[in-house]
Amino acid sequence: MPTQLPWHQIDTVLLDMDGTLIDLHFDNHLWQQLVPERYAERLGLPLDQARERIDAHYHAVSGTLDWYCVDYWSQTLGLDIRTLKQELLEKIRWRPNAIPFLAELRAAGKRLVLFTNAHPASLSVKDAQLGLSDHLDLMVSTHELGWSKESQHCWQALAERLAFDPARTLFVDDSERILRAAADYGIGYQLAIQNPDSRQPEQHITAFPAIRDYAKLLPLTT
Repeated sequence: MPTQLPWHQIDTVLLDMDGTLIDLHFDNHLWQQLVPERYAERLGLPLDQARERIDAHYHAVSGTLDWYCVDYWSQTLGLDIRTLKQELLEKIRWRPNAIPFLAELRAAGKRLVLFTNAHPASLSVKDAQLGLSDHLDLMVSTHELGWSKESQHCWQALAERLAFDPARTLFVDDSERILRAAADYGIGYQLAIQNPDSRQPEQHITAFPAIRDYAKLLPLTT
């Protein structure tokens, strides 16, 4: 699908964090490798068996706030997730050309809002590491709203908080399911990320315009 956007019709840009502004490799390594390894060590299980147990926990709460909650997983798995994140700080990295993209949006007068399902504890770690807030007007975690982005209740709560015009809003995310939720709510424009994890194969996105690199959108044109 074409990725040219009518920037003159867009006032607000809502941006996901993990996989959209930040390389998803950090989170995938944490949850798919480090957490299973430490869980296996804690319980004295073979790694494959530990992965099976964790995957069952993951699937049970997929799409809910618990899935994204650091405290929930620390309690459920008996691991200090906050401390584990500190072991991987060097893996927290911007996606290519994210900063120039944000700079052009800001120069064009767009309102820039980070809108993430990430737990506030995760958001603060990444902000401290990369200075996210320096490039954005506002950062909102869905944990503040009480619903994940998969839910229409979340979008309604966001609209009440921000008072933005959905029809003149662009939403950028790496999840096709969440992009669909945004479209169902009435967000005017959606943009998908094909390669949220730089170390993994690309996603096959068909329902929405998709990019691999923000350079494709620069310079901004109408």
